[in-house]
Amino acid sequence: MYKVIILLLAVTTLASCKSSNQNPQTNYFDYSQTDSKLSGGNKVIPINTPWGAYNVWTKRVGNNPSLKVLLLHGGPGATSEYFEAADSYFPGASIEYYYYDQLGSGKSDNPNDERLWTVERFVDEVEQVRIALGLDSSNFVLLGHSWGGILAMEYALKYQQHLKGLIISNMVSSIPDYVKYANEVLGPQLPPEVLKTIRSYEEKGDYTNPAYLGLIQEHYYPEHILRMKPSEWPNPVNRAFKNINYPLYLKMQGPSEFGVVGDALLKNWDRTNDLNKIAVPTLTIGGEFDTMDPKAMEKMSTLVQKGSYLYCAKGSHMAMYDDQETYFNGVISFLKKL
Repeated sequence: MYKVIILLLAVTTLASCKSSNQNPQTNYFDYSQTDSKLSGGNKVIPINTPWGAYNVWTKRVGNNPSLKVLLLHGGPGATSEYFEAADSYFPGASIEYYYYDQLGSGKSDNPNDERLWTVERFVDEVEQVRIALGLDSSNFVLLGHSWGGILAMEYALKYQQHLKGLIISNMVSSIPDYVKYANEVLGPQLPPEVLKTIRSYEEKGDYTNPAYLGLIQEHYYPEHILRMKPSEWPNPVNRAFKNINYPLYLKMQGPSEFGVVGDALLKNWDRTNDLNKIAVPTLTIGGEFDTMDPKAMEKMSTLVQKGSYLYCAKGSHMAMYDDQETYFNGVISFLKKL
């Protein structure tokens, strides 16, 4: 009798150990049932616009039926390359995610037609991408960074019935507030002579002067875009900035990240009063040294219906690099709670 009990206990213990040692990511890299298996996760998606049909590039990483994150890069006109830091974190958390170059960016088509560069047209593009990738409210999370955060907010305000969650990274809900913060808070932190020279170019409307841009890149970007020596900026960031579609960036954002100047299309964009319409779980992310006011990004989390805030104490606009552990651990924690 005792031998039987001992044998049963041994079998139960062995089964328990075997179960606990199983890899929960067994199916994470199984692409056998995906339509992009042949291309290693790459998928080119046709996009219809009022001014013609084009193609945009996406790439899938991982397999998780209940959690799929579509990455919206900034710029406008940068590329999804700078999200590559996610490769060090998302696979270990079994998060399925998608690189996506918006129309006019990176590996996607780049039509020479300024009529395409509107917020509304980009929102419709994201919806077409969602449909093509088979994402829905049971699994679909948007992570928008910088300009991608604007795009994510606009998408949620029009199509939130398709979302499971929303992440607004390093972006405020008002461009006028962003400009005010740059002028009244961050600008005065520059060396007085540098700021005086920058203002002299702006007063003349000489926004694309190489000297003007050089001063901003030397004195402003290492403090508020990515807090590393420019010579040490990570390769994905350098590639994304090198490959930026500058005419698109200039049309919508203006010549630099030092506020929005000139006649840039986004100059008067403001959705603060509409945030209370966003009902899906929403995470806002702000960095202490960001080009955007971190307190404003924290307030956004209180204006949406189900908001939370991730503060990156060491972070700037590219907090996924200069406060990486805080950034990705916070994002993963939010995703796992959905």
